[in-house]
Amino acid sequence: MTATIDAGIVGLTVGPVACTVDARWLMAYAAGLGETDARYYDTVARGGPMAHPLFAVCYEWPVALALRAKAIDPALASLSVHVSHELLVHRPVRAGDSLRISARVTAVRQRRSGTLVVARYTTMDRSGVLVSTTDYGSLYRGVELRGPEVSADAERAEAETAVRWESAVSLPAYAAHVYTECARIFNPIHSDVGVARAAGLPGVILHGTATLALAVSRVVINDLAGDPGRVRGVSARFTDMVELPSTVMVRGRGAADGRVAFDVVAPDRARVMARGAVTS
Repeated sequence: MTATIDAGIVGLTVGPVACTVDARWLMAYAAGLGETDARYYDTVARGGPMAHPLFAVCYEWPVALALRAKAIDPALASLSVHVSHELLVHRPVRAGDSLRISARVTAVRQRRSGTLVVARYTTMDRSGVLVSTTDYGSLYRGVELRGPEVSADAERAEAETAVRWESAVSLPAYAAHVYTECARIFNPIHSDVGVARAAGLPGVILHGTATLALAVSRVVINDLAGDPGRVRGVSARFTDMVELPSTVMVRGRGAADGRVAFDVVAPDRARVMARGAVTS
């Protein structure tokens, strides 16, 4: 019997869910990415340690689990892969922030390889000020959509531009385990080889958000004068998995009007991330 996802899940919501961000978590996330910028660890600075631009994935994760539990059959969880990410940073996260995160299923689409489910995560502080908004796309491999497609906003096309710079990122066999603990994002396909293989994967793979965060860090260094505080938006499409250990190459492409394009390739130069962009 073919597994299915009902189109009626569009509109399902979770939250708001409360979360408090502390300096320890901010520093751990930066450390898990191998960041060396002292601002990520400065506990005496006004506002405490600087948040990595992709830190939103950390406080969104528990809400993502709650939304999936409400919308998707738990038996399908291991069939899900992260395929798209669209983040808007409305204001930087700071140590001591008391956040409220809400989630809603916004779109479902049938793809050749399965069903795409898009969820939006909206985070506000205790005063009701927007902190971040994320559209997170998950593809459920081999799962059919039951009912009509519901589309979100049209995807922005990215013109292919020449590579301007390249930056290699070495990933040890334990990279996913470190990221799991530092981000507090627990998904066993990233830390348990048995679970990963049972899901049809070759072994433990790196989190898509880890690959994206590492790529954003290289864009910050090469195109934003090393200032992560300038990042106002991040987007990317995940096109393949990153097995461990490995060395991936982040490639900076076109840069214009506050928007820097990038992609990430594997050792064989096959893309693992496409249509990446950082806006400032």
